[in-house]
Parts: sequence; structure tokens; C-alpha cells
Amino acid sequence: MIVLLSSLAGLSLLIWIYLLVFRGGFWRCAQRPDGAIREPAVWPAVAVIVPARNEAAVIGESLPTLLAQDYPGPFSVILVDDHSSDGTAEAALRAADGENERLSLLQAPDLPAGWTGKLWALEQGLRAAPEDCRYLWFSDADIAQGPGGLRWLVSKAETEARDLVSLMVALRCEAFWERLLIPPFIYFFQKLYPFAWVNDPKRRDAAAAGGCILVRRDALQAVGGLNAIRGALIDDCSLAASIKAGRRPASGGIWLGLATEARSIRPYQGLSAIWTMVARTAYTQLRYNPLLLAGTLLGMALTYLAPPLLLLSAPWHHSAPTTLMAGLAWLLMALSLLPTLRLYRQPPWLAPLLPLAAAFYSAMTCDSAWRHWRGVGGHWKGRTHAATAPQDQSPVTSSGR
Repeated sequence: MIVLLSSLAGLSLLIWIYLLVFRGGFWRCAQRPDGAIREPAVWPAVAVIVPARNEAAVIGESLPTLLAQDYPGPFSVILVDDHSSDGTAEAALRAADGENERLSLLQAPDLPAGWTGKLWALEQGLRAAPEDCRYLWFSDADIAQGPGGLRWLVSKAETEARDLVSLMVALRCEAFWERLLIPPFIYFFQKLYPFAWVNDPKRRDAAAAGGCILVRRDALQAVGGLNAIRGALIDDCSLAASIKAGRRPASGGIWLGLATEARSIRPYQGLSAIWTMVARTAYTQLRYNPLLLAGTLLGMALTYLAPPLLLLSAPWHHSAPTTLMAGLAWLLMALSLLPTLRLYRQPPWLAPLLPLAAAFYSAMTCDSAWRHWRGVGGHWKGRTHAATAPQDQSPVTSSGR
């Protein structure tokens, strides 16, 4: 038994050494839009497309941040009301407050078979975008963008020849469950998609964050437009994978970073709201594969749960090597979360609680699979979308989401 426990502790420690040294430095939070960036000589036209379904509570705060962008070139905002029942369109018009000339309001047609609601709404905005627009900026209705957001995104895309530039916006992190689970959510996302690898045009790794995506229109058209991913539940990463795989010879590929100004204004009311957000697509990310589910849960247990359990059980197993290796693995785990906690201005004492957060996310993943098996997976805002695994271009690792 002692040999088995020591082997588990040693394997967990080796996993953490690999993650910290060989996983693209994901934990450093280094890919950020900080510092000066060279601006283009000519500012291209941009169409901002906002899909909105029952967003009356937040559209009044988010829409003005788009209309007030400090962008030197021409841009327009297209809000696509996706069959809202809460007065989203009316709230948007009130929020425009004299900026109606820049704002276009569309009503999405009935959702056809094979499309997800968000992608269908984005498609309507794409069809209505002015023909001279070089870029499309997809911004969620619950995101408050910084005043220089569009200017930075276009500068990044133009000067580096990027086909897609995306920012993981800052999520709200104020209540207890948000503070416990949101920084690890960002941490796990970076671990699954190391941003440095995503941003390397020589690597196949691809990801994006759906709340803020700037994409070249011709690059999108070259890969078949949104129709090519029309049924994808993880639409942002599917779009990024499609764009990167079909990039132009002179393209700099795609770029993904952590936002410092753009922020989500949607509060997560308790554990259930975060749980629902994750459970909606967690099993999709595993391609609805029971074997990948089992491997992921085993990897999560070995990586995150084994170190604290082996350390805290030291009075029972009395194995000094096991205790030492488990304690070192837990220490490395906690230290690796500190940059994300600093990004979210959270206290460092939350770092040792990463195993607890991992246990919750493992349970959410199990629930996601259970919802899929019951035929209610992908449920969001009154809609349940069928599984379309081939269109979700998301890689999977066994050591966590």
C-alpha cells in the first residue's frame, strides 16, 4: 500500500512539473493586451455584431460601450434580437440615446434546423454588414468593452496580419462562488488551450473567447463562413480552429489574450449559475465520448485531488516520501494559480483551494454528460440544441478542462 501511495504522489508531482515547464507557460497569464502597439496607416471599416436573446437587464450598460468606441475608422453596430421576450430591443434603443445612426437593430428570423441560436443571430448580422467592412467584431450582449478596445483589436490584426484576434474578457468575481470558481475557470481554459501555442502560427492549437472576437471578413468567407460551424455549441473555439486551419499563406494566424479592460457584466447568482454555464458544453468538449469522460475524471483526480488527500492523510499512512511529494505537488499547484488570482485581484489564500474548485468542475462535467444522456444537453435560454460533435473543434486533455 505504501508503494502504491508513493507512486501516486510521485506521478502527480511529475504531472505538475510537466504542466509548469512544458505546457506553454499557460499559468503565467502572459498573453495580455498591455503596452503600446503599432497602429495601421489606414483604419479599415468594421461591423460590430451583437447577438442578444433576453438581455434587457444588461444591454443598457453594454451597448453604449460599443457605440462610444474611440476608433478612428468607420464602424457600425448591428444588434440582432434573437426572439427576446423581455424587451431587449426596446432597452437597446433607449440605451442608444441619440446614436441611432450608427446602430442597426435586426430581428432574427425563425431558427432553422441545424443552427445554434447564437450563430444564426451572428449570421443575420453578417448578412447585413456593409460590403466594405474588412473586419467583423463579434461582441456578446453582456460584455462592457473598454473605449479603446476596437482600436487595439484592429491594430493587432492589421500590423501582425492576424485573421482573428480574441480576448478572454474579465468575468465578474465578487461573490463567494465567483471568487472560488471563476479564477480556476480561466486557469483551466488556459491550460487546455495554452495561449502561447494558440498564438503561434506554426502550431495547430486554436481557441477563442466568444465574448470578444475580431475576424477578417475574407478569412471567414474563405473557410465557408459561419455556415461551416452552424451547429457548434462551442462556437468560439470551433471558429478559431476553422480560421487557423484555413489561414492564408501570408497570414499571422490567430491571437488570443486575457483582457484587462473588457469585462462581463453578467453576475453569477450562486453556484447554480456557474454550474449551468459549464454543464452546458463540458461534455461537448469531450466529444460526447464516455472513454474521454472517464480519462478526464481520472486525470483530474490524479492531478488535483491526490496531492491534498495524500498530504492530509499522512498521520495514517506514515510515509515520509509520499507526504513530501504530495506536499510539493500541492505547493506547485497553488503557486501556479497565483498569476490568475492577481489578474482577478483575489487574495492568495484562495490558491490552495484549487483542488476544491477542480472537484466542483469534475462534478459539473459529470452532470453535463448526464444531461446529454437524458437528451437535455446544450440547453440555454429556453432552447435545447442537439449534439453536433464533429463541428466542435475542441481538443481534449485528460488533466483537466
